[in-house]
Amino acid sequence: MQRRRFFASIGILTAAMSAKGASAAEPHVADTPGGVVPDAPAGGASAEQALRIYLERIAEIDRKGPQLRSFIELNPDAPHIARALDAERKAGMVRGPLHGVAIALKDNIATGDRMATTAGSLALDDVRATRDAYLVARLRDAGAVIIGKTNLSEWANIRSTRSSSGWSARGGLTRNPYALDRSTSGSSSGSAAAVAANLVAMAVGTETDGSIVSPASIHGLVGLKPTVGRISRDGIIPISHTQDTPGPITRTVSDAALLLSAMADADTQDSATSQAPTPDDYLRALNKDALRGARIGVARDYFTGHDEVDQQIERAIAQMKSMGAEVIDPIDLPKVSYGDEEQAVLLHELKHDLPLWLQTFVPHAQVRNLADVIAFNDAHRSREMPYFGQELFTQAQALGDLDSDVYKKALATCSKKARDEGLARVIRAQRLDAIVAPTGGTAWLTDFINGDSAGDGFSTPAAVAGFPHLTVPAGFVRGLPVGVSFVGPAWSEARLLALGYAFEQATQWRREPRYVAQTSMPPLDA
Repeated sequence: MQRRRFFASIGILTAAMSAKGASAAEPHVADTPGGVVPDAPAGGASAEQALRIYLERIAEIDRKGPQLRSFIELNPDAPHIARALDAERKAGMVRGPLHGVAIALKDNIATGDRMATTAGSLALDDVRATRDAYLVARLRDAGAVIIGKTNLSEWANIRSTRSSSGWSARGGLTRNPYALDRSTSGSSSGSAAAVAANLVAMAVGTETDGSIVSPASIHGLVGLKPTVGRISRDGIIPISHTQDTPGPITRTVSDAALLLSAMADADTQDSATSQAPTPDDYLRALNKDALRGARIGVARDYFTGHDEVDQQIERAIAQMKSMGAEVIDPIDLPKVSYGDEEQAVLLHELKHDLPLWLQTFVPHAQVRNLADVIAFNDAHRSREMPYFGQELFTQAQALGDLDSDVYKKALATCSKKARDEGLARVIRAQRLDAIVAPTGGTAWLTDFINGDSAGDGFSTPAAVAGFPHLTVPAGFVRGLPVGVSFVGPAWSEARLLALGYAFEQATQWRREPRYVAQTSMPPLDA
């Protein structure tokens, strides 16, 4: 969406809300389901009031002021939806704890409404999807107000090896509310920035490898990458049917549990969900004493090597011990190189899966396959590739199909090294409830010349194995948030959320962002 059209749409939306006389008071940010909108009978803001406040904050913080640019498009139907949900509540019909709660979606999740679904690419600008993704239909049924689509690293960061996270041709650069000169990480950049800045109650991101947990960690948030198949991938612009999954990005663990509960369900459009056990009651699983007696393994080989970051994680582990956890330190989980094989799997599946999504959700689009997208980018080079190219796209286009020996061998290697000889082996041998490590380092300086400069994180083993991965705020290093990861076996989301909740409630290490313009040389005590 063009900049002038975004401003026009936000003006129309806020005017529509103002015409109804909604209160402009700041909603109380509390540790309640929905984060900022407790049930109306308890004295909280109505859905309409909360939506107006969020729209005003988006106008002042996202488009003006620090100009975070976390949203790529707003939902023109949101005011009508909020009013309808308030009418339902007034009539005594409450759909559940998400009734009237504002939720943002990453702009690679299809919505069958007046918003586009583009993965940040101009090739799909203004193209409307034929229907909602399955998870979107679940959220609407639960009473959520879809406030808009969030910016992302274009095509979920699979286009170039030298990309700058948080940038898309359609949305521009999303900025980090904790340090405006530093990266938001990717690819769920806008989802994390919007939640961190309290522009929305909660958001849905997607991950192939690190795209939920890394931006969540860097923004001092809770991020959950579920087991692949826990939430339907139907309607998500794909990279890899082996590794892709949506998941919650929230300010609290309880909100992550709430959002997961609303989205988790078997879906005939996604065969992976048919293999999943019945979802747990994730909110009921939360327990402040969950760390007592839990067996926690420390993955020392995945520490960052940055002394101040690693010291924060040592504090987190000490906190877990003080709460009664049995800590096995270290565990035998060495870093094993299978990056080339992972990339081979992702690129083969991207070439295969993308045309299927385009045919199903946007058959009227000008692009039908990866080759068309490559040609579009070449034809619009000045707007689509001003900073980095599309060499990963061209590599993918040159590959064979999913019957090729290269693909089959790469897939087998990834499964063996990440799961069978990696996480599954050590979890079983040590009888672990979870493995902990730093999620990653702090946010790095945005650099359009050299691209991202992030160090290694802890996302890859769980991403490649398809196992769940939860990150929880673990304090700050020189004013920049860091996160601690909890990784468990398949379908252990309830246990991980319980452990993360116990840790979160004991530490309360999250702080609101300060929108600092530059943090190249912050003070030691920031």
